[in-house]
Amino acid sequence: MLCTAVFAQQTTAKLPDNQTPINAFKDGEFFEFRVHYGIFNASYISLKLEEKQRDGRPVFHAKGYGKTTGLARWFFKVEDHYESYFDRQSGLPYYFIRNIYEGGYTKNIEMRFDHENAKVAYDDKKNNKQKTLSFIPRSHDMISAFYYLRNFFPRKAIPIGSSFDINLFFDQENFHFRLKYLGKEILETPFGKIKCLKLSPSVQSGRVFDNDESVTVWVSDDQNRIPVRIQADIAVGAITIDLERFRNIKNPFELYIE
Repeated sequence: MLCTAVFAQQTTAKLPDNQTPINAFKDGEFFEFRVHYGIFNASYISLKLEEKQRDGRPVFHAKGYGKTTGLARWFFKVEDHYESYFDRQSGLPYYFIRNIYEGGYTKNIEMRFDHENAKVAYDDKKNNKQKTLSFIPRSHDMISAFYYLRNFFPRKAIPIGSSFDINLFFDQENFHFRLKYLGKEILETPFGKIKCLKLSPSVQSGRVFDNDESVTVWVSDDQNRIPVRIQADIAVGAITIDLERFRNIKNPFELYIE
C-alpha cells in the first residue's frame, strides 16, 4: 500500500487516499463485545454491517448499539445507538446518526456529508436546530473511521512506534485522530490464542483519561483486523472490552498454534 512506502521516510502519515478494494469485512458481519470492570459486567456492545443502496450509491450500513446491564443499569442507565452509511470503495461516510442516553444525558443528531464541498449538514434533532459546517477533506465519522482503519491499516511489517493520522469530524469539530502501532502480542481468549496487533489510539486527556495514550487496542493479525480487546485506563481503574461473539466475517479467523 501507499502508506508502507511513506513509512520509509517518516513515522507519522496519512493512510492512503485511494480506491483500494474492501478486503477486511463484508455484508452480514456481526460482533458482540462484553464491557467489564474487573469481574463485573457493565454493558454489551454490538456492531452489524449490511450492504445497501442510499441515494443511488452502493454503501455499507453499520449499526452500533450499546447498553448497560445488571446492577450497572440500576446505577447508570446507558442506551446508545450509532449508525453510519459509508462508501463501499473509499470508506468515506455519507450519513451518520448518534442517538444516545447516558445517565440522563441525551443527544440525537444526524449528519449528512458532502465530500465534494467539504460541508456537513448538521441536524440536532433534540433541540430542533440545523446548521451547515465545514470539515477537513476526507473526514470520517466515528463509526466509518473504525471500518476504514480495519481495511487500510498496512498489511506489511512497519516499525514499532509508527503512527497514522486520519481526519475525524465529531461533535461539530474537526479532529486529527492518531493511531500508534505498539507491536505484536498473543492474547489468550475464549476462542483460543490469537496473534494480535497492539495499537494505541489517541484520546483526550482530562476528566476521564489520565493521558492521551490511556487506551490500548488489540486487533487480530489477519485479513479481518477484528478488534479482540480494548482496555481503557481511567481514574478509578481499568475498563476492558472483550470480543464475545462474531459471525459472517470475510476471511478465515486465524488462531495461534504453538
